Amino acid sequence: MSEGKIIARAALVIVIMTVFSRVSGFLREVAIAHQFGATAATDAYVLAYTLPFLAMMAVGGAITATVVPLFTEYAARRQVDEAWRLFSRVLNGLILVLAAAVCAGVLLAPQLVAVMAPGFAGETADLAAKLVKIMLPSLIFMVLGNLFMGLLNANNIFGPSAAGPAVMNTIIIAAALTVGGVFGISGLAAGTVTGAVLAALVQVPFLLRAGFRWHPVVSPADPGVHKLLTLMLPVLATSGISQGYFLVERMLASGLDEGSIAALNYANKLVLLPQGLFVFAVSTAIFPTLSRLVSEHRREDMARILSRGVKLVFMIAVPAGVGLMVLREPVISLLFERGAFDQRAVDMTASALLYYSIGLAGLSVNPLLVRGLFALQDMWAPLKSTAVMVAANIALALLLVDRLQHGGLALAYSLAVTLNMLILAWLLRRKVPGFINRQLVRFLACVLLAGVPMALLLQFVDPLVASRLGEGGAATLARLLVDAVLGMAAYLLAACLLKLDELQYIAEVVKKRLCREKLPQRQKEKI
Repeated sequence: MSEGKIIARAALVIVIMTVFSRVSGFLREVAIAHQFGATAATDAYVLAYTLPFLAMMAVGGAITATVVPLFTEYAARRQVDEAWRLFSRVLNGLILVLAAAVCAGVLLAPQLVAVMAPGFAGETADLAAKLVKIMLPSLIFMVLGNLFMGLLNANNIFGPSAAGPAVMNTIIIAAALTVGGVFGISGLAAGTVTGAVLAALVQVPFLLRAGFRWHPVVSPADPGVHKLLTLMLPVLATSGISQGYFLVERMLASGLDEGSIAALNYANKLVLLPQGLFVFAVSTAIFPTLSRLVSEHRREDMARILSRGVKLVFMIAVPAGVGLMVLREPVISLLFERGAFDQRAVDMTASALLYYSIGLAGLSVNPLLVRGLFALQDMWAPLKSTAVMVAANIALALLLVDRLQHGGLALAYSLAVTLNMLILAWLLRRKVPGFINRQLVRFLACVLLAGVPMALLLQFVDPLVASRLGEGGAATLARLLVDAVLGMAAYLLAACLLKLDELQYIAEVVKKRLCREKLPQRQKEKI
């Protein structure tokens, strides 16, 4: 099977499962917003969740990024059994290290809160420390879930890992609406830990079926462990620096108006929806193929696949960002404005979403570029790029926070991730000749240009549609559906006039598929 078909099938599986995950993720945020709103208690919960989540993103992200190329390397040498034994030892070592880190974190919970949120005081700080103690054990299962995901993806198994977040979200929703009403925000925290456990365990049967067998051995002197650590350390530093900014953001936001942290969190979840639905699927599905092409010294094919991936991602991210930017208030109102989530919370979240949307294109393309560098086993280039990004992010945040409050923090992040996209593209261009060419630059410029008429049309049409349909949940939903149809029509018309080659390619693929479906079964088998 060709690389394109492998990637397409894997991406389709991931998209389907990720749709369930993202929908359940939004329902999770809706349930939390309904039960707790944008209040001091929600700020405390978000802060307490931030600690294990960011640690998971740093450690778990480093593991996922290094497992795939290393496992692929073993498989290319026909040493699959040795690879499974290696990662059994890695699993054992991770459990011991993470358990020690969790114990230390629980003991130092008040001090961690004081560092992470110096603006918290009194009951809010005490509540945050209590929630840290409850939720910190989830770190173990979040990281193990990432290890399981990397091993499954290396074996071209994508569905179970993509389904894990949906399992976790479902448990959190249930906790928010049941024990959350009885035990308050502490019940929600306990549900979060339970969700993390089940999200990891749901992958285990598929891992065993793929060939994994557990061995009660820890061997830090193993050459494979040394190779993994050599690859992991720069990735871990990259993830740590990147996630460290969110701690800085939380520190700055903790001194702003009550609900600022929660508003940033809700807006961030919204802007990550299109990024998570499609970009995650493409970058995850493409990673094993890129690693294999590198091992086979096929740089030209790698450049072609990377270029096509960037085009597809950019073509979706730009209209998604424009839509969220212009329609931010009705989107937030429809999804969150109920229960404790009042108009003040809508306004605060809308401000953050406006500025986050500016960086959606960079936020979407970056994972694909980073995976390209990881496939080359160049773990240091993303570290350098991330260091520049975080330095710029902090400088911009300090510059903008007084003027724009929490919106300034969102804008600083958007500008920084866009800068990171440019740096990563430049680094990849040096290692993969032909990746960036005049055709790609023209395509990206035309996509940005096609977003302009969409933005202008939505800005003009949305108030008219709102005045005709009135208020209420059903009316807001109908308003957004009309806006979406008109906005996408304007975008696609502009894209056709600009003759975007990727749009023409997708149309040809769909046309061939439809023609193929009309053929008799024998002729299908010959194609």
